[in-house]
Amino acid sequence: MAGGKETPRQKMIGMMYLVLTALLALNVSKTILDAFVAIEENIQIANENEWQRGDEKLSELKASAQDATVPETQAKAKKLLKTIEQIDGLTAARIREIDALKMEILEACGEDTKSIGSKESILAMKYPDQPLKPIRMRLEQVQNKEAYDEPMRIMIGEDITRPTGKGMTLWNNYNQYRNQLTTLVASSNPSDGGKYFFKAPKINTFKDQKDLSAQIMKSIKASNVHPDDQEAIKKIYAGLTKPERVEAQGVKNVHWIGKTFDHAPSVAVLASLSSLQKEILTARADAVSLIRQRVGGGEFSFNKIIPLAYGPEVANSGDEVEIQVLMAAYDSDRKPTITVSGGSLRETREGKGYITARGSGSEMKLSGTITITNKSGIPRTLPWEKNIKIMKPQGAVSLPEMNVLYRTYDNKVQGVASGYDQTILSGEGVNLIKSGNQYVARVNTTGRTATIKISGKNNATGKTESLGTFSYRVMNLPKPSLYLGSIENGATSDKPTINAAKMLNVRYPEGIALEAKYEIVSWEIQVGNAPRPAKGTGKVLSKEATDLLKQARPNDNISITAKFKGPNNGFIGSTIKVR
Repeated sequence: MAGGKETPRQKMIGMMYLVLTALLALNVSKTILDAFVAIEENIQIANENEWQRGDEKLSELKASAQDATVPETQAKAKKLLKTIEQIDGLTAARIREIDALKMEILEACGEDTKSIGSKESILAMKYPDQPLKPIRMRLEQVQNKEAYDEPMRIMIGEDITRPTGKGMTLWNNYNQYRNQLTTLVASSNPSDGGKYFFKAPKINTFKDQKDLSAQIMKSIKASNVHPDDQEAIKKIYAGLTKPERVEAQGVKNVHWIGKTFDHAPSVAVLASLSSLQKEILTARADAVSLIRQRVGGGEFSFNKIIPLAYGPEVANSGDEVEIQVLMAAYDSDRKPTITVSGGSLRETREGKGYITARGSGSEMKLSGTITITNKSGIPRTLPWEKNIKIMKPQGAVSLPEMNVLYRTYDNKVQGVASGYDQTILSGEGVNLIKSGNQYVARVNTTGRTATIKISGKNNATGKTESLGTFSYRVMNLPKPSLYLGSIENGATSDKPTINAAKMLNVRYPEGIALEAKYEIVSWEIQVGNAPRPAKGTGKVLSKEATDLLKQARPNDNISITAKFKGPNNGFIGSTIKVR
C-alpha cells in the first residue's frame, strides 16, 4: 500500500484508506459495546422482577404465619419461613459476592465508583436496602468500555484452561449454592411426616439438556424427594448448572470461566456477572414459590368447574350400584398434556382427555400420564391407569330332552354368566372339575338325576350371584360297536373289503356324538366252519387272523369277540356276513 515504487499521491490515498478502515472498526466496536450496555440494562430489570417474584410469595407465606384461624397452617408456615430465611441468607451472600467483583473490575479499569446517584455516575445506588437486590449500575457511563486486560487478570489469571483468578472462587461458590439450595428445598417438605432429602450430585459434564435432565432425575430417584417437589428441584438444579469444560476458538478443554471472560470487554464482563445474578434470583424465586405452595393457597389456577360421576361400567338387574359424584375444577387456558398406552388420545377439552380403545381379550389395561403446569410454570405429572373387563357377547340354545349326564364318562360342560367377569359351576350328584374354559362333569350318584348350579361373580365388587339350577338325567354310557376295519356289526361285506381289513376298532357309530376312547385288550375270530379260531391281543390283526379271513367263502359268517378297556370296560361281539 505504501511501497517504494508508489507515487506520493498513491501513498496518500493508501494512508487515507488505512485511516478509514480503522475508523470503521472503531465504529463497529462501539456498536457492539453499546449492545452490551443495553443487554446489561435489560438483565438488571429482569433481576428486579425475579427478586419481586420471590418476595411476593414470601409475603403470602408471612400472611399465613400470622393467621391464627387455622393453627395447623400457621405452624407449618412459621416453620417454612425459617427455611426461606436460610435460602435468602445463601442467596444474599452470592449476590453480594458478584457485586463485589463488579466493583473490583470497575476500579481496576480506572472507573469512578465514588460518585453515586447522579446522572453521570455509574452507580445509581451502591448498597440497596434489600440484601437480595444487586447494585444498580449505568454502564453507559463507563469510560473504558473496551478494557479487557483488567477483567481477565481478576477473573481468569493467565490460562483459560486452568483459571486461577477470582472467577474460580465464583465458580465454586455458584455450584455450592446450587447444591445447598436444592438440598434445603427437598429436606424442608413436611408432608406426611416423612424425612425427605436430596443428595445433590456434582454435575458439570453433560452432552445436552436431555442428558442433564436424565442425570438430575437419576439423583432424585436415588434420594427421597417428595413427588410434588421433583420437577421443581430438577428445574432449579438445571437452571444453575453449566458445563465445566467447553471448546472455545478452536481450543479444547477450556474452563467455562476462561471461555466467558477471555478477552471480554469490561461491559461484557459486567453483563455476564449480572446474568449470573439473574439465574441465582430465579432459582431463589422458584424455591420460595415451591415452599409457599406447601401451605395451600393456590398452586394451580382454575377458572372452570364441571360435575363428574364415576361408577361401574356394567351392572346387572338387582345389583346395588355405588356412584361417586364430585366437582372437578380446571383451567381452560392450560390444557393438560396426556399420554396413553393401549389406546389413542382423540382430543383434550374441558380439562379432560378423551381416549378411545377397542376391547380385546378378557381384560384391557389402559395407562399413561397426565401433566399440568402450576402458576410458576412447573409441570406436575401423575400416572393414571384404567382396567376394563371385556365381556364376550354370547347366546345359548338348549335341548331339554338331551339334558343327560353319563356315568363313567367325562361329560363336557360349559356355562356363561352374562354380565359377570367370572362364571362358577357347582353340582349335586356330580363332581365338576375346571378344565380350560369349560368343566368336566363326573357323575357320582346312583340316582337317576343330578343338578348343576351356575353363578356369576363380579371380581371388581367381590359379589357372587346365583343365576339358576339345571337338572340332568343320569344314564349309563351306551355300549360301543366292534368294527372289522370299516365293516360294522351285522353288515354284509364282499371278499375284497374283508381281505383288506388289517385291524379291529371299538367305537361309537356316527349316530352317537360321544368322544369316549376305547382300547382292545384281546380278540378271537371264527370264520364259518373253520376248524379253529384265530386269537390275538391289541387292535392289529395277526397274520394267522388275516389268513383265516381270506379263507372265508360266500354266505359264511365271521364271528368276532373282543375284550376292551374304556369308560365302561367289558366284552363285545360282532357278526359279519360274507357276500
